[in-house]
Amino acid sequence: VQLQASGGGPVQVGGSLRLSCAASGMTVSRTSMYWYREAPGKQRELVVGISSGGLTNYADSVRGRFTISKDNAKNSVYLQMNSVKPEDTGVYYCAADRPVPVGRIWGQGTLVTVSS
Repeated sequence: VQLQASGGGPVQVGGSLRLSCAASGMTVSRTSMYWYREAPGKQRELVVGISSGGLTNYADSVRGRFTISKDNAKNSVYLQMNSVKPEDTGVYYCAADRPVPVGRIWGQGTLVTVSS
């Protein structure tokens, strides 16, 4: 089972970026998926989660600006980031819930740098 995140890079304040997370060895449509981020000097925090049924839970700081979506055909999850702010800078991680006893698994991070 593997998660491969991509799409990070530099972006200007107010701009947009789309992160992708390609899954292998599991079925995204049947799995709760998450995007987390870790800003410099801060703890990793939940950005958004989406359940297997499509229910979403956004952090207050990104609600209305970020959108999570699944593409079942591509077995991937995306994070559309709009109106980005400097505080959105960080390493973004894709995660998924696996059955007990495995629990939550993580992909490698992708760095997003927002500059003015």
